[in-house]
Amino acid sequence: MFDYIFFDLDGTLTDPALGITNSFKHALESFGLEIPSYEKLCSFIGPPLVDTFRTQFGFSDEKASLGVLKYREYFAEKGLLENAVYPGIPNLLSDLKDAGKRLVVATSKPEEYSVKIIEHFGLAPYFENVCGSLMDESRSKKDQVIEYALERNQINDRGKVLMIGDRKHDILGAKKTGLKSCGILFGYGSLQELQTAGADYIAGNVTELKDICLQ
Repeated sequence: MFDYIFFDLDGTLTDPALGITNSFKHALESFGLEIPSYEKLCSFIGPPLVDTFRTQFGFSDEKASLGVLKYREYFAEKGLLENAVYPGIPNLLSDLKDAGKRLVVATSKPEEYSVKIIEHFGLAPYFENVCGSLMDESRSKKDQVIEYALERNQINDRGKVLMIGDRKHDILGAKKTGLKSCGILFGYGSLQELQTAGADYIAGNVTELKDICLQ
């Protein structure tokens, strides 16, 4: 059914919790703010950074932009590679590629960072390309990233594309751009979150995800 498989990065291909939570701690400490619990910090994995600073901490647009800069002070130096590929993902990507699927990363993380992560963990050979946001936080909404990925890969038939992700933003972005979506439960979103967002499929593990992609 699907010729193209779009993958979110954080919480889908890799577990970025250590790097992201440490980067948020660094940013919040620079503003003298109390550090939320680890569980709360993990809930920030997925949405665009600038939105998190606005909605979770009440930052103005200007202060949110500064928050992103402080976050990246740590992330660019250390947090980028405080990360780990989920078990089974390399084999999944290999099997999908062998089956003729064309794989693309579609993430709200800046493309510059995303390319480095994909290359560092040896995943680059599986993907046609890596599509992400810009460093100025533009093109950070998931539907914007998906539209960019569709254009970059010259895809006209949206019915042949499946978007995979662990948070509601992935599912809602897919719906907004006319794609089918699959929510995965080994990331940072809950079953309720993904169902409420309207995921077309739900995969509890990598084996189930492979079956959905190859149907």
